[in-house]
Amino acid sequence: MKHYAGSLVLIVIWFSLFLPAPQAFAQAEKIAFAAGTPEDHDLQAISSETDASKKLAMYQDFVQKYSSNPAAITYGDWQISQAYQATGDLNKALEYGDKALVGAPGNLDILVSQGSIAQEAKNNVKLMDYAVKGGAACNSIGKQPKPDGISDDDFKKQLAEEKTAVQNGCNFLESAGFNVIASETDAKTRMAYIEAYSTAFPDSKFQDQVASYAMYTLGAGQLNDQPRLLAYGEKTLTANPNSLPALLLLAGSYVEDAKPGSVVKAITYSQKAIIVANASAPDADKSRKLSAGVAHSILGYAFLKQDKTAAAIPELKSAALLLKGQDDSQYSVTLYRLGFAYAKLNKLSEARDVLTEAVKISGPAQSMSQDLLAKVNAARAKGK
Repeated sequence: MKHYAGSLVLIVIWFSLFLPAPQAFAQAEKIAFAAGTPEDHDLQAISSETDASKKLAMYQDFVQKYSSNPAAITYGDWQISQAYQATGDLNKALEYGDKALVGAPGNLDILVSQGSIAQEAKNNVKLMDYAVKGGAACNSIGKQPKPDGISDDDFKKQLAEEKTAVQNGCNFLESAGFNVIASETDAKTRMAYIEAYSTAFPDSKFQDQVASYAMYTLGAGQLNDQPRLLAYGEKTLTANPNSLPALLLLAGSYVEDAKPGSVVKAITYSQKAIIVANASAPDADKSRKLSAGVAHSILGYAFLKQDKTAAAIPELKSAALLLKGQDDSQYSVTLYRLGFAYAKLNKLSEARDVLTEAVKISGPAQSMSQDLLAKVNAARAKGK
């Protein structure tokens, strides 16, 4: 009799798809003009202009006047970009911001500015590009070699200050990039975003949610790329051994794999997931309890496949308690497995009680539960 494979539980925290960009912070690449230079003098005059259209024209003249100064061109194009954003011409704003990035590709001020424009324009392709470039810039901070003539303590202090100064911008780009992944409906595009984002933000606070999206995207309901799915899960665990989505993904995949040793792997991963979820802890939230429930169900299923039926029953009972009223689909599957285990041990009354509840639940195992209940009732009738 074929058992129903438990599906991966997605543990996803959704954030607002529009985030306000931080207004000011330091940048990894700096654009500076010495005080008293002609550029500095002209910029002071531009900054004192209150008319938006006149200011835009003045920045355009500034770029032309100092066309031999790369820093002036970069800064001027960035200011022109912001001026166009203020007028609502977002395409022009993106165009000039991209020109500025040619001169300063790692400048976080410009990247965040461009990210906010792309977000306002609902241009997710551009927004992810800026987020990924920003992530690389953020990760480079603190990794530069110590220059000569500075003490270790002073250098550490300098790096700490630099990280603090850019934190708001890095947080904005990290969150904006995640929201692009969360809102993308095309599986191939989503997976491309996930791979670029994971490289740019290897220690993201959203890494579990990103892993959930990756596993869902690569799973049977989307790209159906099992080898890539398993590889991603293993890679995720290498970076984060306590990733519940990855542990559940690998446990659920290996328990259905017919290759020798796969069921043993499923047992290992599901047991680790139960420990990590720690559903009995006072601070265990719904997602952790669901994860533990799914892990117990997979573990019980793995024991059934090893003909360790007696060992499977307490795992499936624990799963049922955690899943009841929380996830009908997983609860339905777990009750079917528990009913099957009781029936296999000829505990027909227990099997009947469990399956009677299972058939009331509209879910993936409802039909199988109905068939098994009919067989259990027939066997009970013969035994009378």
